[in-house]
Amino acid sequence: MSQTCSPREMLKKLISFNTISDRSNLALIDFVEDYLAGLGVASTRVASDDGIKASLHARIGPEVDGGAVLSAHTDVVPVEGQDWSHDPFTAREADGRIYGRGAADMKGFAATVLAKVPDFLAADLGRPVHIALSYDEETGCTGVTPLIEDMLAQGPRPQFVIVGEPTGMKVVTGHKGIVVLKTRIRGHPVHSSQLHRGVSAISAAAKLISWLDGRTAQNREKADPACPFDPPYTTLHCGVIQGGQAHNITSEHCEFVTDIRMLPGERAEDWVAAYRSFIEREVLPDMQAISANCRIDVEEIANVPGLREEEDGHAETVARRLTGDNARNVVVYATEGGIFQNHGFSTVICGPGSIDQAHQPDEFIELAELDRCADFLHRLTAGLAQIDS
Repeated sequence: MSQTCSPREMLKKLISFNTISDRSNLALIDFVEDYLAGLGVASTRVASDDGIKASLHARIGPEVDGGAVLSAHTDVVPVEGQDWSHDPFTAREADGRIYGRGAADMKGFAATVLAKVPDFLAADLGRPVHIALSYDEETGCTGVTPLIEDMLAQGPRPQFVIVGEPTGMKVVTGHKGIVVLKTRIRGHPVHSSQLHRGVSAISAAAKLISWLDGRTAQNREKADPACPFDPPYTTLHCGVIQGGQAHNITSEHCEFVTDIRMLPGERAEDWVAAYRSFIEREVLPDMQAISANCRIDVEEIANVPGLREEEDGHAETVARRLTGDNARNVVVYATEGGIFQNHGFSTVICGPGSIDQAHQPDEFIELAELDRCADFLHRLTAGLAQIDS
């Protein structure tokens, strides 16, 4: 690819890399690293523990504190079981759109940022632009923390972060957090005609899931009507469950997966502690009274903090100035934004495309959205050319 390209050309190239989260993203990282090097921009990889994935960050502009981080994740969700009309990893342009997995979520933003690198280089930046590309956002935002820590260790420290998730270029200042739990239950199997001598792992799971549903109902009843989220309360949900051997055996094993989507400001640790307390007080004692081998184990799979609305946040001030969007916008899905914010960065979510297209078959982004994002980055560049930006 030419070292000077349009966002649409760059997006088609990025779509061609199959970066579903259960695969390596190194081919895409190789490409971006080579592309930046061809423009004279050094970049730094941050490898996963197993070495099959990597994040990448780069700085353009002076080696001083301040400036903006432009953040995107490189992984995409699976396509299996979806009815695509074409190869998801061969970009198709039609009707003013580009179709392909990741077009909206969120290679469109990454492509526009990378295509604008020559403009960043040509500008007399008073504060730097930092590019941050992560892995494994879709499976729990596990790749971004090592990226942030490495970026901070390298220095200098940026002032604010724009996470380019698809918002239609609206400025999103808050999102819910999420903690994902896997609960594994071991019961005591007996013939179901001797039910009183056994412990059903499925029955124990039912009690725990009822507790989750009950807490959601309590949250709904006490929800603040002024809360901007929809729904305006924390939800606790079981999405997957497996267990049992036969209809006439009390189930020895059952496991299920829960997500808790918390309002910003609530702590995952508090919800997990309440759940564990219910297990220890109300469920496990009765199980172990029949068999000491019974147990309930809870594994935390993911923990992503919410993005809190900031008072006079620099990221919000800049993004609103550049977009003209002054509405209050929040979303209920989680992003890497809360993690950046927890590391002390003023953060907003603002990027091209619609979240309605994310994870869908025949995912697409409007070319006009890429143009709007490019214009946004042009104005951002002009602002960073001012020493006090």
